[in-house]
Amino acid sequence: MKIACLIVTYTSAIQTKRLIDKLNNGDFDFYIHVDKKLSMDTHKILFDMPNVFFIKNRVDIKWASYTSVKATFNGLKQIEASGIKYDFVNLMSGQDYPIKSAKYISTFLSKHKGKQFIHYKDFDEWTGAQGRIDKYHFADMHFKGKYYVQSFVNLFIEKRQPPENIKPYGYSTFWTLTLDCALYIVKYVESHPNVQTYFKYTFGSDEFIYQTVVMNSIYKDDVINNNYRYVDWTNGGFRPKFLITEDYDKLIKSDCLFGRKFNIDIDEHILDLIDTENAKDS
Repeated sequence: MKIACLIVTYTSAIQTKRLIDKLNNGDFDFYIHVDKKLSMDTHKILFDMPNVFFIKNRVDIKWASYTSVKATFNGLKQIEASGIKYDFVNLMSGQDYPIKSAKYISTFLSKHKGKQFIHYKDFDEWTGAQGRIDKYHFADMHFKGKYYVQSFVNLFIEKRQPPENIKPYGYSTFWTLTLDCALYIVKYVESHPNVQTYFKYTFGSDEFIYQTVVMNSIYKDDVINNNYRYVDWTNGGFRPKFLITEDYDKLIKSDCLFGRKFNIDIDEHILDLIDTENAKDS
C-alpha cells in the first residue's frame, strides 16, 4: 500500500511536521504545496525529510477562486512525474490531522483498493449552492470594482449552463482518490477549455470541480460518498470551526480518518489526546 498525501498549506510548518510524523509509517509520502505568498524558508524544518517533496510550480492561492484547483493540479502533476505507482492520493490542508493511527488508515485503504472517497451532493439537493455555478463570479480576477462589475454582468447575462452536458455535483474540497482517478480529473479539465472556463467563473470551484468530473466519468461506480473527514460547521458561515479539546469525544467516536480544522496555537492539547488514543493501535 502506497499513499501520496498532497498537502496544500499556508499555515504552521510545525503543525504540518506533526501531521507528517503521525502518518510516517512507510506507507505514506508527502507532497507539500506552500502558498506562493510565503517564503519556502517558513517550511525549512521539513527540507531534510526523505519522503517529503515540495511542489515546485507554486500558486498564490486566493480564497474561493480557481487558484486552489490550480495548486492541486500542479501537485498531482508532480506526483505523476515521480513515477511512483501510488494506490491513493489523499488531498489535505495544513490544518488537517489524522484522528486514527497510520496503521488504521493504511489498513482501511488497503481493504478498499480501487474505491474513490469523495463527499458529494447533487446540486438539486445542495440547498443554496446553485448561485455559485449559475452566475458569474470573479474571485480569480484582480481589479478595482470587480464585485460591482460582477453584479452588473449577472443582471444581464442568462443563467450559466454547464458545458458538455455534464451534471454538476459538489460539497467538500477534500478527498482520497486513486491516482488514476485524480489524474483523470486533471487531464479531463485541461483538455476541455470550455469546462475549465466554466469552473473558473464559479465561487469556490474546489468544492465541486472534483465531484462533477468524477460523477460524470467511468469512476462514478467506484465512488463511496464519504471522504471520512470530521468537520464541524455549527458556527455557520463558509468556514468550519476549529476543533478543540471539548470536541475530543466526538472525534474519537467517529468513523472518520481525519479531522479539520486544527490550530496548535489555539489548542494543541487536542492533538496530544488524539495521539495518546491512537498509540494503543500502534
